[in-house]
Amino acid sequence: MRSIRRILVAVKDPQAKSLPAVAKATQLARALGAELELFHGIDSSIYFDTLDGTQQSPKQVEDEERKQVLQQLERIAARVHRHGVKVTSAAEWDYPVYESIVRRASRIGADLIVAERHAGRHTLQSLLRLTDWELLRLSPVPVLLVKRSQPYHRPTVLAAVDPTHAFAKPAKLDQEILAVSSLVSHALRGRLHAVHAYSPMQPGMSAGTPEAAKRIQRANATLAKASFDRVLRSVDVPSARRHLIAGHPIDAVRNVARESHCSIVVMGAISRSGLKRVFIGNTAEQLLDRLPCDLLIVKPAEFVSRVPITRRGARVVTIQPVP
Repeated sequence: MRSIRRILVAVKDPQAKSLPAVAKATQLARALGAELELFHGIDSSIYFDTLDGTQQSPKQVEDEERKQVLQQLERIAARVHRHGVKVTSAAEWDYPVYESIVRRASRIGADLIVAERHAGRHTLQSLLRLTDWELLRLSPVPVLLVKRSQPYHRPTVLAAVDPTHAFAKPAKLDQEILAVSSLVSHALRGRLHAVHAYSPMQPGMSAGTPEAAKRIQRANATLAKASFDRVLRSVDVPSARRHLIAGHPIDAVRNVARESHCSIVVMGAISRSGLKRVFIGNTAEQLLDRLPCDLLIVKPAEFVSRVPITRRGARVVTIQPVP
């Protein structure tokens, strides 16, 4: 895991009074010695009436809107700068918003994206439209989704690992998760916890007798602990902060996060598509609405984003005369 030297903050509404993503990104940048860029993707349509000779051209509308957004971002940047953080601002006409964020992060070489979580619930009907959900799927760099407005104060950071590599999860992803978790918890002077959920019985397995079932469960618990301890060799996590849970990972991560008063859960995510993604699901996505804290998503090192590198620009809609 390379160090976090540049952070892109996706500013959803530059006019908002409360900007928790900016506030927390500022905390991280100051703690890590990183630079910030405040970015807003402008994705509204420009309606152009060819019959109105006095109307501004689409290019003039683009320039004026971008200028106003940049002024708003600069006011936010001035507040960030007071905390001793080097900060820049950028606004671009591009769509959809999640693609514009990924493109901008790639262009500036960002090591982390910070964005606010969508306020409503995430359902399958909105699966392909919500910016935060799409960032989880498409961003090749880690994404911190901010769910709570409270600033970090010696936060508990929970690394969710899976040494069993369920659903073909890359083996090196756990080390990426632990590296990011350790980096963030150390920078914010917090506490690092780790959780691993395992299945006490293999799906479809018949143990025969209750005694045989208990033997199998004890054997699986022993194997799970050995795998858990082995993957944690690279980080300093005391035994009291190692949570080995027999059960479903969604329930395990959510419960440990609540019990430990966690501020950030760090998880790995693998982009899925089509029916496979819907039916198999993704633990990180299913936890998005259920966790009481922020969520930091890490992708495998070999992950390649499917987002086109070319910016789309503004959507110009020409109003046709009525016959």
